[in-house]
Amino acid sequence: MTPVDRRAAPAIMVVAGEASGDLHGGALCRALGELAPDARLIGMGGTAMAAAGVTLLADVKDTAVVGFSEVVRRLPALRRADRRLRDALRRERPAALVLIDFPGLNLRMARAAARVGVPVVYFVPPQVWAWRPGRLAVLRRHVALVLAVLPFERALYQAAGVPVAFVGHPIVDALAGVPERAEARRRLGVGDAETLVGLLPGSRDHEVDRLLPVMRDAAARIAAARPGVRFALGLAPTVDAARVTGRLAGGPPVEAVRGATYLLMRAADLLLGASGTATLEAALLGTPMAVCYRVSRLTETLGRWLVRVPWISLVNLVLGRAVVPELYRRSDATGERLAAAALRLLAEPAAREAQREAFRELADQLGRPGVGRRAARLVLDVVGAGGPSPGEPLEGGTAAVGGPPAPTPAAAKGTGLT
Repeated sequence: MTPVDRRAAPAIMVVAGEASGDLHGGALCRALGELAPDARLIGMGGTAMAAAGVTLLADVKDTAVVGFSEVVRRLPALRRADRRLRDALRRERPAALVLIDFPGLNLRMARAAARVGVPVVYFVPPQVWAWRPGRLAVLRRHVALVLAVLPFERALYQAAGVPVAFVGHPIVDALAGVPERAEARRRLGVGDAETLVGLLPGSRDHEVDRLLPVMRDAAARIAAARPGVRFALGLAPTVDAARVTGRLAGGPPVEAVRGATYLLMRAADLLLGASGTATLEAALLGTPMAVCYRVSRLTETLGRWLVRVPWISLVNLVLGRAVVPELYRRSDATGERLAAAALRLLAEPAAREAQREAFRELADQLGRPGVGRRAARLVLDVVGAGGPSPGEPLEGGTAAVGGPPAPTPAAAKGTGLT
């Protein structure tokens, strides 16, 4: 058999900017490798995308950031990544550019791709329903196809004239192999009678720095009120263990678990989690939670003016109502208030069951398994067609291929997008 000259094979560039994007990109790239084995995959990601065969030009560990003032500290790394990716875009002229979340960098990449005639597919698109709806104009001009992952996004993008397909949320695939609760507890060495509280402080260094002291304080208060409670922390691959150990000093014993966060989510009786994709993951695994977040004073002040939704957790946003408690203002995101929310949930079985009931409703909205493969097929459709012009109707592209779209939630009303 004549070996394939991969240097001559078509390239697909995939760009993710943080840990969750790397996870979703890994599933997409595995499917691309199966469906188009001759394609070369290049771009920016992390361990999941590298394992799926992507040649990394930049690493998410250097770029993950949230907030306005937080961006300043990462500007040199972001600029280096931007330069490398743009150089590769001009040099390689890939058959398509696939962008995953991270709009601060990726919308710039969309403009750069348009200038060299490379069609763009946006997987996990910007949350224009939450803030900065002006980004819709950029997507309409420069993106051939948006692959929506939340059920209400399809109608929003359709109304804005952006070609869109709802593929379902990629975490549906990621959670497919997670064992049931009893097995997860057995693997983590948690007894049937033990109460396990999981800490999920996020996947970025600044999240750990700001949130973990709050969670440590909350854990101390929980331990004082309920002796015998056991604590474990899900350690993201992008976070240094020594950093976590330092932030936990002075609190109760907390076991750090690396590479088994889904097991911890399933096994826990309650989670204290940072706002982000982890809230959706925990909800689909059926575990009650309280959500918190802290940003700089500048980011919080600007956010009050710019953010257009009443909640921060994706669970509440998708369902359009307050299902899980949220603590995100500096006056609220304290160890005392987080502990109070946690102790209420631990003390009231009815409150935990109300969350689980809502989580079952959420699962019905996020699509069927096979998200990565559906997304990969649509990427290859764009590659094979040479990519429809941005703004041009896509044959069948507005179909809800992952299930019927849900009504626009209360979270998105009043944004000017409905």
